[in-house]
Amino acid sequence: MIEFERTKELAKKNKLSLLEVNDRAGLGTKSIYNWKTRKPGTMALAAVAEVLHTSIDYLSGVTDDPDPHVQNSVSLDQEVPYSYHGYHVPKKYLDMVRGLMEADIKEREAKKNDGGQH
Repeated sequence: MIEFERTKELAKKNKLSLLEVNDRAGLGTKSIYNWKTRKPGTMALAAVAEVLHTSIDYLSGVTDDPDPHVQNSVSLDQEVPYSYHGYHVPKKYLDMVRGLMEADIKEREAKKNDGGQH
């Protein structure tokens, strides 16, 4: 599957073995090798994309550009229309996600300020 092939390619470019990528991403034993025959979950892809400094879209074949083009900051106050399988996501769900993101940001800032001892 494309996810396995692209992960293997980027691991090699980053001078990492697939086992190293697997471990750094916090995946189960040899999980990446299962991607040869099974499609990985979004969380696993996201973890591997972070290790390899790329995007989920690249690993899954949505784009051929391995550069993630990620913004350094995002305003949680922005209203962004979002759909899931063609259905509009209600504002209450987006507000829940914003709340989770704000909590995560605060936790990360606290860890950064106390040297990761949190």
